[in-house]
Amino acid sequence: MKAAVYLKYGAPEVVQIKEVAKPTPKDNEVLVKVYATSVNRTDCGFRSGKPYIVRLFSGLLRPRQTILGSDFAGEVETVGKEVKTFKTGDKVFGFHPDFFGAHAQYICLPEEASFTNMPQNLSYEEAAAICEGAHYANNYLKDVDFKKQPKILINGATGAIGTAAVQLAKYYGGEVTAVGNTKNLELVKSLGADTVIDYQKEDFTKRDHKFDIVLDAVGKSTFFKCKKILNKGGIYFSTELGPFYQNIILPLVTSFIGEKKMMFPLPKHSKKEIIFFKEIIESGHYRAVIDRKYPLDEIHEAYRYVETGQKTGSVVITIEL
Repeated sequence: MKAAVYLKYGAPEVVQIKEVAKPTPKDNEVLVKVYATSVNRTDCGFRSGKPYIVRLFSGLLRPRQTILGSDFAGEVETVGKEVKTFKTGDKVFGFHPDFFGAHAQYICLPEEASFTNMPQNLSYEEAAAICEGAHYANNYLKDVDFKKQPKILINGATGAIGTAAVQLAKYYGGEVTAVGNTKNLELVKSLGADTVIDYQKEDFTKRDHKFDIVLDAVGKSTFFKCKKILNKGGIYFSTELGPFYQNIILPLVTSFIGEKKMMFPLPKHSKKEIIFFKEIIESGHYRAVIDRKYPLDEIHEAYRYVETGQKTGSVVITIEL
């Protein structure tokens, strides 16, 4: 099968399209033909090996998993003899961040992995643009009590995590203020944002208005900059480690000191979560946002574009068999 393979850390050029062995499913596994996947910030970090802390998970000197890609959508080709919930021909989508492998024509997963049948109202490309952003956004928002803390500001509301966060925060009952660039303000309004701020014209951290929650979906601000716009008991979330990895340390410090908290919950994915995403898509509460599509052979260009930091929603890779 054809796959995007990288054997060392570095720039997008370290990824090469190669022929590799097609996986064979074990008794409890499902073999999926991948028709669409995505390139995201996580892929970029694991490919480059930076920040260096990612190498604790990916391999100190060279990558352990040589095919990246966590989002996928495709069709079940075959199943192991113990598999009960999937059959050949099923259209499926999901998220496989522990072992990656979706930047390839086929991926093999245990039946209990984080994937399920696709929503009926989505294309493969749309389905592949859902899970990574929605997963990370949901990781921060699912335990927020929006009845007690309804006012949320989302910085970077136009990326994959940001567009997901706007929709999920509205679904959970939040009053959403979204920060984005000029060209995408109408987009975030269409996703449900109650108020929008153009960061190209205004510094949201200098507003008098205060919030119960600040979610920095691009990691470009800090707890200390946002502290003054948090209400008493307010919480700051960030999707990045922060300067000098401070976002790992601050949750512990702020749990003992001060009335405003920094939280950095470790993401946990599950099949139940993917089923939840399917349900809110089918009920009309969530939709995919796609910026660009590239064929697998042009994955270098996809990486370069994602690394500009200017993408809107997701960047999708289409795969032909």
